[in-house]
Amino acid sequence: MSATLVRRRLSPEESRAAALSAARELLVEAGPQAVTLKAVGARIGRTHANLLHHFGSAEGLQKALIAHMASSIVGTIKAAVIRSREVEDPAEVVDLTFDAFGRNGAGALASWMILTGNENALDPILNAIHDLVDDLVRDVPAHGKPIHEETLQLVLMALGDALLGAPMAKALGLERDTARRLARHMLLADRSR
Repeated sequence: MSATLVRRRLSPEESRAAALSAARELLVEAGPQAVTLKAVGARIGRTHANLLHHFGSAEGLQKALIAHMASSIVGTIKAAVIRSREVEDPAEVVDLTFDAFGRNGAGALASWMILTGNENALDPILNAIHDLVDDLVRDVPAHGKPIHEETLQLVLMALGDALLGAPMAKALGLERDTARRLARHMLLADRSR
């Protein structure tokens, strides 16, 4: 008896969630150029037209993906920032930020969007970071350098590390995690002022 693939009808929310999950997997596995409507559709057994209905275009899919990624990490980072202030060590915040931009693909996707002229697709991540910083300013007393400046430094370091960290560290004869260590020391030094 042969097995027949039965396609279950998904709700619009389930279809959209499955597409975003597949897009994130493709991003991590093969880079931002692999996040196409055709590839995502093939991965989840949906048609190109179905994905066009949900996202409007490949750019719409990428924008939805970065918004999804931003919303999923913001709460985690906020909790880590609060914990880091209690234990006076920002290591967890640094690791979460570097991982979001590095191994989780946000840095590659953001760079791809900029290089392909889809800069407005970065709005969800920029807005999520802005909202997170505003929440932290209200909820957590500031220490040292203003949190806006710390956030700018940390995000730029994490993005740079995601894009060029490994080859640059190798070229300079440094350990791969040197940028993370430097970011942690920067935040510690800011707190001691």
